[in-house]
Amino acid sequence: MNHISDDLLTQCMHCGLCLSVCPTYALTGLEKSSPRGRIRLMKSVMEGKLPVSDVFVDEMEFCLDCQACETACPAGVRYGELVESARIFIEKNRERTSLKVFILKNVVVKRNVLHFMARLVRIYQASGMERATLAILGAFHNRLYKLVKQLPRISDSFSINTIPTVSEPGDNPRGTVAVLTGCVMDVFFADINRDTVDVLKENGWKVVVPKDQVCCGSLNAHNGDGETPKTLARKNIEAFEKTNADYYVINSAGCGAFMKQYGEVLAGDRDFSERAKKFAAKVRDFSEFLFQTGYRKPTAHLGKPTVYHEACHLVHAQRVSIEPGALVKDAVGKDFRKLNEATWCCGSAGIYNVVRYDDALKLLKRKMENIKESGAGIVVTGNPGCVLQIRSGALDEGLNIEVTHPATMLNRLYKSENKDRDGGAS
Repeated sequence: MNHISDDLLTQCMHCGLCLSVCPTYALTGLEKSSPRGRIRLMKSVMEGKLPVSDVFVDEMEFCLDCQACETACPAGVRYGELVESARIFIEKNRERTSLKVFILKNVVVKRNVLHFMARLVRIYQASGMERATLAILGAFHNRLYKLVKQLPRISDSFSINTIPTVSEPGDNPRGTVAVLTGCVMDVFFADINRDTVDVLKENGWKVVVPKDQVCCGSLNAHNGDGETPKTLARKNIEAFEKTNADYYVINSAGCGAFMKQYGEVLAGDRDFSERAKKFAAKVRDFSEFLFQTGYRKPTAHLGKPTVYHEACHLVHAQRVSIEPGALVKDAVGKDFRKLNEATWCCGSAGIYNVVRYDDALKLLKRKMENIKESGAGIVVTGNPGCVLQIRSGALDEGLNIEVTHPATMLNRLYKSENKDRDGGAS
């Protein structure tokens, strides 16, 4: 593990302030499942005192990479960088055949393949095949049944194909923004991408959606692939630079967090290091951007008790918390409710809820207990994985709770205002 800086490893003071915020330590109570415990494991492997054992591999994969420990750490330890470097080391030094890695490298990052597979799933979901499959699995394999059941619905159309390359707000735009449609967002949440564009236009921005953009690379980076994300970063930099946009607006917390790190990802690249830094400086989360540049506060309200769940890669990795909370408060007014442990991970964590289903389910149950206690009818969160995870939890517990994104929330309110205005004028 010589590519992990010894300075980073020794920066940890082992003070233990990370323990109370670490979800996996809360599950096990074991030191090895805490941030400082994993740092000790990494250091032992780097010094040759410990082999790349099954225990070491399991602990690196058990970690959610939620980075709550970074927020709590007084020494500023960059734990996320450490655990992702450890995962890269594992993939390079262990002979493993992994379906996960194959899908990430050969499906998720290749748009044509991803769209083809998504269309097949759409047919499966629209036909009787899905119901039959679930019925069989429900009778014979409960765990697999639960995994298949949580497969999200494929969008009727993919946003990269349906959103115009350029969307004008009308006269005198405030500036130009470029929007990432992503991979997961593109096929599962095309409606959120469209809402994002509509809200940006409503607030006076010219919106560009570069058609040659690609996956941001975050899923690969978080799962031990050190090279693919660099290739994807270079392609996105080239695609977004062509737009001459003032800002790059990202509506997925995980994508935004990683794209803000492009300067570090390509730090050693002679041709792209400076371009990557300039790119990263323009990246803004959707809520962060509206809050910083000013937005039209809606006059309509949702009319239901509403809470805001803080996605890990927004509150911890990006340090964006006040902005989306303010958007939600503006939208719901007196119906806003405080969510206990709002920053506690819901268990989604990229694809964690698929590859570590049982662990993710324990975290989800804790999240759902807090949501039920709040009395919320609507949960707003800025990350697609969180939306899926909490929707799944609500479905399992038979709760009539809507889980939505800030862009969808605002667009609904804007449309409601416009409808009322048009109706009153006729």
